[in-house]
Amino acid sequence: MKLIPAIDIIDGKCVRLSKGDYDTKKIYHENPLDIAKEYEEHGIQYLHLVDLDGAKAKTIQNLKTLEMLAVQTNLIIDFGGGIKTRESLQSAFNAGANQVTIGSIAVENLGLCQEWISEFGAEKLILGADCLDRKIKTSGWLTDSDLDVLDFIQSYETKGLKEVICTDISKDGMLEGPSFELYKEILSQCKISLIASGGISSIQDLQDLKQIGCSGAIIGKALYEGKISLKELQKFN
Repeated sequence: MKLIPAIDIIDGKCVRLSKGDYDTKKIYHENPLDIAKEYEEHGIQYLHLVDLDGAKAKTIQNLKTLEMLAVQTNLIIDFGGGIKTRESLQSAFNAGANQVTIGSIAVENLGLCQEWISEFGAEKLILGADCLDRKIKTSGWLTDSDLDVLDFIQSYETKGLKEVICTDISKDGMLEGPSFELYKEILSQCKISLIASGGISSIQDLQDLKQIGCSGAIIGKALYEGKISLKELQKFN
């Protein structure tokens, strides 16, 4: 199972929110490069980089941060936040993203995302399925939809996407454990690789996610708050 630390960016700084609420912003590091290099030094290979300013503004805002991390580390970076056009998608790849997570645009424009899958390849894109009470939310979790999370994932599985990051917003940043039952349901209904996100608070959570069949897990506040150490992650798997 891939272990994927998250770096969420507002104004170029590493932050975490609780349940996606921008008013709960807590700054953990002024310089995201320092924390990314620390991850790399402890054997971490992957990084989930989220432009929270971009998600809210609906256009990329922190491209320079992506470029800095891509140039100065060897981390395999998936990037999301503010990807609305082909130009923004290309700019993220040009800045060094190995993969791009499509969330809001995947809800708003299926046809455009199908074009991207054909042009860039399914392996370059990750579906972002962020949900609250099973309903997909978009635009930095500020906008509601009537889309059921399972239906949404299945619709893109049929279009050829290989990976999905599924975040249960009610769990995100709460350090109370992930949404195991939701993930079990998705895994029983879909063949797509499932990356769990939200609520992870211990090594035991990671072991349990691996046990049920998740292909990856995104770890955020648990690292910043010391609930999980980088040394523990080195020993995992």
